[in-house]
Amino acid sequence: MSLITPTARRVPDNTAPEVDRAIHAETLARVILLAQQGPAAIQRRLDALDKEWDVERCLETGAASLILTGTALAAGGDRRWLFLPAGVAGFLLQHAIQGWCPPLPVFRRLGVRTADEINEERTRLKALLRS
Repeated sequence: MSLITPTARRVPDNTAPEVDRAIHAETLARVILLAQQGPAAIQRRLDALDKEWDVERCLETGAASLILTGTALAAGGDRRWLFLPAGVAGFLLQHAIQGWCPPLPVFRRLGVRTADEINEERTRLKALLRS
């Protein structure tokens, strides 16, 4: 594996293949089901996709929350809490460079998708509306 992973592939390349396949299969099954339910159901799903958080947003939100928490606790008097934001920042840097960090497998197994995976579903649904 390269030290610096290409941006578009960094999350899928660092996700277990069976998890990637499951996420893809769930997306396709949802598109097939919505095709049967008609345009109104497709439009509702498109609206929901606009609000879906991708894995990057989840990681960034979690990291920022832990960094702020650790910093606040350290400011409250115990400087050992600074290890928390330092560790989280290190993991965030690792994710930015390599595409992997400890929470990534957890989020992926929970079905949190990349922006590209969300957009793939959106594209398929819009094609259904045009047909």
